[in-house]
Amino acid sequence: MRAVADINPSAAQEKADEFNVRAQSVEDLLGADDIDIVVNLTIPAAHFSTTRTILQAGKHAYSEKPLVLSLQEGKELAALAAENGLRVGSAPDTFLGGAHQQARALIDQGALGDIVGGTAHVMSHGMEHWHPNPDFFFLPGAGPMLDIGPYYVTNLIQLIGPVKRVAALTSAASATRTITSEPRSGETIPVKTPTNIHALLEFEQGATITLSTSWDVWAHRHENMELYGTEGSLYVPDPNFFGGDVDLIGKDGDVLEKPVFEHPFSVPNKDQLDGKMANYRAAGLADMAQAIAQNRPHRCSMEMAVHAVDVMTSVLKSGEQKEFITVNTTCERPAALSPQDAANLLVEG
Repeated sequence: MRAVADINPSAAQEKADEFNVRAQSVEDLLGADDIDIVVNLTIPAAHFSTTRTILQAGKHAYSEKPLVLSLQEGKELAALAAENGLRVGSAPDTFLGGAHQQARALIDQGALGDIVGGTAHVMSHGMEHWHPNPDFFFLPGAGPMLDIGPYYVTNLIQLIGPVKRVAALTSAASATRTITSEPRSGETIPVKTPTNIHALLEFEQGATITLSTSWDVWAHRHENMELYGTEGSLYVPDPNFFGGDVDLIGKDGDVLEKPVFEHPFSVPNKDQLDGKMANYRAAGLADMAQAIAQNRPHRCSMEMAVHAVDVMTSVLKSGEQKEFITVNTTCERPAALSPQDAANLLVEG
């Protein structure tokens, strides 16, 4: 890491001082000879235009999720990257976490047999009670599907492959939200996107998954993710995080003993209010940088990110049209990240 830039210079300077890097204008950073990859951490509505500008400046780009807000935007970035011989990567990278790679290993080893179904739930009461500026969460391009959904959709893709078609029912409990966080407590903001989405995903390999994303839920008892196979079931922890417990359940309903899987990205490394947790965000960026140097595909690929966007926007389209929507794109499952692969990403220098 060599420099940071922001349209708010004081914000860039604050981070530059904290991490001992340069603070620059956006224009100067894009023109810097010693910068190879630029990380795009703007709001969702600016992801496409900012990533396009990065590519036009001759830099590789790695974006916060979602990469884009439409399939057309994804196609434009893909063409621009190919034309200039550049790479595009995108969060989320939490699927590289030890828990999700353990789930991947069990699936690839045949522990579940053929996956036939599953469920995924990410439900709460939204962002306005904790985020200082929650407006964009409730505008087109965000909402629970495009803001939190990428973690779940991307993990499902890496576990069982691309999606074939979707159907959904969507709604919003309220036309406005009242902020209860500081410093804007009491302000009312508009809701312009669905906040309650219940979808069916049909995968190319035949599995059918129920996916629920909602910010209209005060409490629930659903597990984050469960996969059901011909030989057993798999309980997968929250794809928004790197760690957690993976449980393999056999045909008799008992929890089965799993092979030892000591993964570097399962090791708690960040202090939280309720203890330490595993947090290796930017692992996808490190893998992309290493992949460029090694001339191999990177795991947080543009193809997978665009496919995930296609899936999520198709879900929202289905909610509007009240019909099944065929997903137009596909992608390869990213390579698994073995414990040794993860250790190789932790090399300092």
